[in-house]
Amino acid sequence: MPVNRPRRALPEEPEDDGDHVAHVPRRSSGSAPAPDEPQPESKDHASAEPQHEQDEEDDEPAPRPRRARSNSPASTDGWQSPPPPVPIEVFRPSPMAASAVRKPLVAGPARRSPPQWTVGHPVEPIIIERLVKSYNGTLAVRNLSFSVDPGRITGFLGPNGAGKTTTLRILVGLAAPTTGTATFGGVPYAQLEKPQQRVGAVLDASFHPGRTGRNHLRVLAATAGASDARVDELLDLVGLSNDGRRPAGQYSLGMRQRLALASALLGNPDYLILDEPANGLDPEGIRWLRHFLREFADSGRAVLVSSHLLNEVQATVDEIVVINKGRLLAQMPMSDLQLGQGTTRVRASDLEQALAALAPLNARVERGQDAQGPYLRVHTHEVAAVGAALFGAGLVVNELITERRDLEEEFFSMLEGAR
Repeated sequence: MPVNRPRRALPEEPEDDGDHVAHVPRRSSGSAPAPDEPQPESKDHASAEPQHEQDEEDDEPAPRPRRARSNSPASTDGWQSPPPPVPIEVFRPSPMAASAVRKPLVAGPARRSPPQWTVGHPVEPIIIERLVKSYNGTLAVRNLSFSVDPGRITGFLGPNGAGKTTTLRILVGLAAPTTGTATFGGVPYAQLEKPQQRVGAVLDASFHPGRTGRNHLRVLAATAGASDARVDELLDLVGLSNDGRRPAGQYSLGMRQRLALASALLGNPDYLILDEPANGLDPEGIRWLRHFLREFADSGRAVLVSSHLLNEVQATVDEIVVINKGRLLAQMPMSDLQLGQGTTRVRASDLEQALAALAPLNARVERGQDAQGPYLRVHTHEVAAVGAALFGAGLVVNELITERRDLEEEFFSMLEGAR
């Protein structure tokens, strides 16, 4: 005679939010069901969860895929919690496609991390060799030679009238050199195939005032081989997605700089040539630009950036090229400048006796002069040792302070040395 067995009540299934999967273990024979409390599983068997009745005689639920267990102490139920939201996204161009993609990056202290991927093809250095440019007998550039290596951000520094803009215009084919060459791996800009896909340049952030920002990019996209989707992607990248349909004549200086950068990126180039790119940007925009240039260079591509904002240059670039009156003053890695190392400035009643008293410290001592008079700069941050030596010599000390050298001081020191 058939016996009507009471049916086991299925636990109510929580609403699936897309991030969590509920798990109910199988009931082993001879044990009471525990639908509200998950049981530990063995390494060889997955947990299962009832989905729906297969037929009236089957009270075993069908198995569902399980998530991997988490060993994190933050997980209290034995299952892996969803990752926390990532607060910031920065642009990382794809090495395999012309369109750019986004990759999350958590903001942190400013530090150099090794590149995790490359652009996917070799990028040759920019080479300026024995470049001369004369305007009506006046030399703007005089026998200038330097190089810009891929994978690095190179700062191009010099006072107004030093020849920076002229050099950049020659590099991108807007001016012809009198003699010498400016090439991308030995190839002048005019001879590059698909130059917009090789070089992106921002030398002047000026646009037709009546044309919208989006339409400006669409005009340039036709020759860069870029789609309208790429245009919208770049507007979003530079923070102009909400202003792309406004006339460029209504843009602020910072917005025009962002639009100019988007124009340079249309072809997903291997080289970026930027003249004063941070001009007009707010602090948030400057910080974004710094991270973007770092990501671009770390992909294996080359960045040459001219700027008068020396503090920002110090925080951004890997190498500097300094010119004045069309001549090269220095090209060196930033690490060679040893910025931030402390020196001690001394003003005392007798500098000659002070020099003798400081000799046992075996520190380099330089003489200097400013509006307050002569002083000594001792290349050590041990202020107490310097003070003790001067006190032991019986000298009257008028000033004893620690100095921190930065790029601005080194820059003006180079200019002074060139006079």
